[in-house]
Amino acid sequence: MSERVYAIPNIPTPNRPVIIDPFICNGCNDCVEICPIDVFIPAVDRGDAPIILHPEECWYCGCCVNQCPRSGAIKINWPIQQRGYWQRAATRQNFRV
Repeated sequence: MSERVYAIPNIPTPNRPVIIDPFICNGCNDCVEICPIDVFIPAVDRGDAPIILHPEECWYCGCCVNQCPRSGAIKINWPIQQRGYWQRAATRQNFRV
């Protein structure tokens, strides 16, 4: 009798390295200009959030987040291997960002 084993691949990078909130973003395209590897392209309609064209090339440098004039419009979606975590000393409970 053979057992079935299901394996889920460990994805090294999320498919959305940068999350843009379209309700906060004003379409200024500062992130498009500052990105050193051209992950973004400007949206077709003026005032819309930029398009993430090459998500797999993102270096997670945070230039886009730092350059954005509107707080909370862009967030970095860190890969699981790079997310910070800590443990509460009293309860030994683990937490992750």
